[in-house]
Amino acid sequence: MIAMKITRVDRENDNTPILSNKEIDEFACAVLEDYDPDLLREPGKIDYEHFIETYLGMEIIYKDIYYKEDTPPIYGITVFRDGTVKVFDKENHRVANPIIRANTVIMDNYVTGNDGMAMFTGLHESGHFFLHQGVYSIFRAGQVCCRRKNTGNAQSWTAEEWREHQANYFASAIAMPDTTFIPFVTQELREYGIFKQNIVLGSSDDLDIVAKDLLPERISELYGVSKQAASVKLKKRGFVVGNTTAKSY
Repeated sequence: MIAMKITRVDRENDNTPILSNKEIDEFACAVLEDYDPDLLREPGKIDYEHFIETYLGMEIIYKDIYYKEDTPPIYGITVFRDGTVKVFDKENHRVANPIIRANTVIMDNYVTGNDGMAMFTGLHESGHFFLHQGVYSIFRAGQVCCRRKNTGNAQSWTAEEWREHQANYFASAIAMPDTTFIPFVTQELREYGIFKQNIVLGSSDDLDIVAKDLLPERISELYGVSKQAASVKLKKRGFVVGNTTAKSY
């Protein structure tokens, strides 16, 4: 397994790495080249469980992760140091605090019913493992709990929100690497008779259907991601232009 060389950190914010999207893209490409080069040659689904267990050497376990009713659900947890994790014990109808070993990814049982969500959750937690060892293995409680929530404007992100963005971006780069994603989408647009570089949302109903439904569905089927993850990637790569609501997870 190759490691990310972190050269710049924000020491005032728990050693949060200072990384550009380009640096994360390049690292994700290097990881795939080391893990399975075919994923950089032909578009397809990554076996995220195999990736986590065999390449990262981590254990995956599935639990009903406990969270308070007035807070967003927790989809995944990466455990960097041995410690307890609060889960709901359905069999005994109580909250439990089992000890979880370091280098474990906990997936909430809720996400396992949605293949795309499960994949992105697993790869997101992988991103934390690669990028944020220097934060969570030293600071905090030795683990990171990841929720789905809006992040708003990047200019006002907290250090935690930057780390969530980095893990999200890594997950997208691993699941849909540019080396296959860009040629595939370009060809798909041509198949729909679209030879411009992008689709501008609101320019026509037919183009909106392609941008919001048909193209994300094709990407979802090919890469195994959710339609939402496909839509976000299309916008980040400039294939679809229009207003969006950013989500961190």
